[in-house]
Amino acid sequence: MSAGTTAAPTPVAPLWGELRYGGELARLLADRRLRAPRRSHDAQPVLLIPGFMAGDASLAVLRHWLQRRGHRVSMSGIRANVDCAERVVSRLQEQLRALARDSGARVFLIGQSRGGALARSLAVRDPEIVCGLVMLGSPVRSPVAVSAPVLRTVRWIARLGDLRVPGVLSSSCAEGSCCATFREDLAAPLPVSLGAVAVHSRSDGIVDWRACMDPHAQTVEVHSSHCGMSVHPEVYRVVERALDWTKETAWNG
Repeated sequence: MSAGTTAAPTPVAPLWGELRYGGELARLLADRRLRAPRRSHDAQPVLLIPGFMAGDASLAVLRHWLQRRGHRVSMSGIRANVDCAERVVSRLQEQLRALARDSGARVFLIGQSRGGALARSLAVRDPEIVCGLVMLGSPVRSPVAVSAPVLRTVRWIARLGDLRVPGVLSSSCAEGSCCATFREDLAAPLPVSLGAVAVHSRSDGIVDWRACMDPHAQTVEVHSSHCGMSVHPEVYRVVERALDWTKETAWNG
């Protein structure tokens, strides 16, 4: 998500719908098959990227599930995802290349919300070392298509960046030159062989689901809260299918 000082709030589902997170997690933990997933031999390495204002801890449940499947999981190193998008992508690009080099395999990217937009940028820049991409509630078509309270938070954080607080995005990230390449990455075509998936929910209380409809990815609808996409059983089934598909594609050339 980039800072925006002129964008108008976009209608989204009621914010109270985000209170579903606990129930979504409970359903995941109650699902025996998902709780103890089938271990995958030669599983792809995975890079996880959290959403706006969130850190790696927000994806802990997903990380443990992936590890039980046999994946080598690398976290982003992000404590609070509020930095300038271009700075974050540049750092993550080094991490992606190191993970691909050390594992000797192409990397599967999973990002939630803003993390999905960052992951998409990585896939555009280094498609030869990325084998798959899943974006969870990521407003790639319009980064500021969010609820009014979230947009106010973005603008408040951007003001801190304007005051040169380190590690924080600024108002210029929305239309300035610093994030011009990143904005181009969000609209750039993705290789068909990548098997990109964009997950959205019409009951998302944070992001306008229409902004998540990436025209270059397979779009999948789930009935989930925005924050709960990282623990929702439907989402895990989508991720599982995407992981299995990219593995089969790799084996079949």
